[in-house]
Amino acid sequence: MKAITVVPKTQDSLDYGEVADPDPSAGSILVEAIAVGICGTDVEIATGRYGWAPPGADRLVLGHESLGRVLEAPAGSGVTAGDLVVGIVRRPDPVPCPSCAVGEWDMCLNGEYTERGIKSLDGFMSERWRIEPGYVTKLDPTLGILGVLLEPTTVVAKAWEQVSHMESRAFWKPRTVLVTGAGPIGLLAAMIGVQRGLDVHVLDRMESGAKPDLVRALGATYHSGSAKDIGFHPDVVIECTGVGQVISDVITAVGAGGVVCLTGVGSGGRTVGLATADVATELVLQNNVVVGSVNANRRHFYRAAEALARADREWLDRLVSRRVAPERIHDAFDRGPDDIKVVVQFSPA
Repeated sequence: MKAITVVPKTQDSLDYGEVADPDPSAGSILVEAIAVGICGTDVEIATGRYGWAPPGADRLVLGHESLGRVLEAPAGSGVTAGDLVVGIVRRPDPVPCPSCAVGEWDMCLNGEYTERGIKSLDGFMSERWRIEPGYVTKLDPTLGILGVLLEPTTVVAKAWEQVSHMESRAFWKPRTVLVTGAGPIGLLAAMIGVQRGLDVHVLDRMESGAKPDLVRALGATYHSGSAKDIGFHPDVVIECTGVGQVISDVITAVGAGGVVCLTGVGSGGRTVGLATADVATELVLQNNVVVGSVNANRRHFYRAAEALARADREWLDRLVSRRVAPERIHDAFDRGPDDIKVVVQFSPA
């Protein structure tokens, strides 16, 4: 069979070529690949900045945002042939740490976890892949290819879970939310905010085009510019850019008692505004909370699948801006200004 692979931490190694069929030891469920989404992590791996091959291998099969159709599954696995499924990305560390031992591998304490398509486990950009029962999520079949959005949705499902936990610390009922960044993560975060009945606002650099249109189609409000200029203090901020200045701005813009959840992973950058100690003073005096969300466990995959099942299919379809055949994988990494989510499509949904 064929797969998209890289030599981790090596530039210009991206290739679509022949690999061995998936070994049954990788899981008793055999899946035919339908599509795999591309995100910033894949770009980092493909450009040689990140990633680890499986032990004893030189190349890593790329891809962690999966969608496939079950070809074979044992009795009692929870899925049957023909089901649409998505694979869970992370596996617990072998020790295991206390978090991994109770299924909270997204909160791994020692960093010895592994991840499909990222760290020491082959990913899902192959014509067929195998997976273990318990690490697969069954989807509403009416989602079709839109099920490829499940993995990025898990990140914001976890983010909203983190926000919800804060409601129990005091008498606090959020009403307004600001999402910074109108990429796929930001738009999916906004979608869940709308589903929760909140007054949702989205901030991005673009002044026109697909992103503002998608925000307004949700019934949310779109802003461009700075978080300091939106005209109100949101109860919740879901930060999806990873840009240092944006993070600094939202920490000072969030309302009293509010929560900032960081989901974007950036590379620093110069910031202008309050010094770190002054930011800390603002947080303390206003009883604010800053938390982070990345990766997900089984619970978040389940909740993300519920959120996608409730979503408007036409709106979700607009998030998938391009579908690229695997033999044209280099085109998939050549992002255009209107791209939101690019997916590699292996077979019909």
